[in-house]
Amino acid sequence: MIYFNNRSNLLEDIKYHYELQDVKEPNLFRELFDYESIPKVAFNNRHVPVNMPDEIWMTDTTFRDGQQSTSPFTVKQIVDLYKLMSRLGGPKGLVRQSEFFIYSKKDKDALRACQETGLKFPEITTWIRANPKDFELVKEAGVAETGILVSCSDYHIFKKMHLTRRQALDQYLGIVKSALSIGIRPRCHFEDITRADFYGFVVPFAMELMRLSEESGIPIKIRMCDTMGFGVSFPGASLPRSVQGIVYGLYHYAGVPHELLEWHGHNDFYKVVSNASTAWLYGASAVNCSLLGIGERTGNCPLEAMAVEYAGLRGTMDGMDFTAITEIADYFEKEINYNIPPKTPFVGRAFNSTRAGIHADGLLKDEEIYNIFDTAKILNRPARVSVNKTSGLAGIAFWINDFYKLPEEHRINKNDPLVVEMKARIDEEYEEGRNSSFGDDELVNLIYAIDSHRIREFEAFSQQ
Repeated sequence: MIYFNNRSNLLEDIKYHYELQDVKEPNLFRELFDYESIPKVAFNNRHVPVNMPDEIWMTDTTFRDGQQSTSPFTVKQIVDLYKLMSRLGGPKGLVRQSEFFIYSKKDKDALRACQETGLKFPEITTWIRANPKDFELVKEAGVAETGILVSCSDYHIFKKMHLTRRQALDQYLGIVKSALSIGIRPRCHFEDITRADFYGFVVPFAMELMRLSEESGIPIKIRMCDTMGFGVSFPGASLPRSVQGIVYGLYHYAGVPHELLEWHGHNDFYKVVSNASTAWLYGASAVNCSLLGIGERTGNCPLEAMAVEYAGLRGTMDGMDFTAITEIADYFEKEINYNIPPKTPFVGRAFNSTRAGIHADGLLKDEEIYNIFDTAKILNRPARVSVNKTSGLAGIAFWINDFYKLPEEHRINKNDPLVVEMKARIDEEYEEGRNSSFGDDELVNLIYAIDSHRIREFEAFSQQ
């Protein structure tokens, strides 16, 4: 039989009804995951259509999954970061939600303090395990939505929980029904989905959730958790590792609408950003992230990365304040003593800095040649040059112009006598065995030693 699908506007074969396969032995996909070698990527050459939702957005797990990997935040730090996150998301709430733990007194105090800010976005939600005791904590928190851990691979169901698929499904549905009974929106975290039996457990479970959602009139979200970072976005890759296959399958076979699909990835195989973008492209409205990508093991998807990805895919920042990204990075380093690797995109101290003389020469002539975009305007992070043995005359000249914020008509070029003399002295130090870059203070002292009158002129401009 065929039917007309109002969502795709196409005649399609009637959907096959997937039912739970309550197997006696776990399906561990040993051909892919034998544990003694690098996990394999299999292909079936099936391609699914790009299906970008009308609306896409980001959600945050900094104070839940992210905080598990760092020194615990104080309540004040959580509130400060929450406010910065709200600023980044802008008036449209493109950072739509942020989830919190609710187990300790500090967790509860932080949640309450963020609620008291009165900010509409990010909406505050919680996270619990699928048991009645945890659910009591949700009721006390006064939130409209909670995440519920519903592990869906046989690795978890059989080996960790020691349940059958039927027992796990019944347990999960029970806690979801408890949430629905008091009007709380459940967000089901399909843990380890990239090692799960997609048609034997994932789709039948999702179909049951959509049935409950329809009966109750309360939306039930599904978070597709790539817990171990096994997801791949290669065209034609097969399940369970295909990101687009998972998103398409839940949308097409389980009937989960775009706005109820959310991707949560980890970076174990360096694919976290491309996988999140793929989830957007193939039908998930939400991607779950954390500030700076903090999180278990290799971390979650960086929130700042997906904000930039949003702007690239949509052609607009849609009111997001990207200068908040720079302030978030500064806050992590200065207030939390978190060490951001210098070359981290968008937030590392060296992400838009060059040491190569040929690059510095290009920056000196036109910043656009070697800078990814106007980082000064968008991120409040001007392009920088670090001075070392390869920076050359151009690198030194660029550093002076940038450090002292010299106006266009007073900028110096690489043939300026001051620059030539500085290079000679810098080269001499490297000839004598130096192997580190010059710091700002060292370069200031060097200028002072060469021409103290000139440096006072520079300082006058920087103080304007």
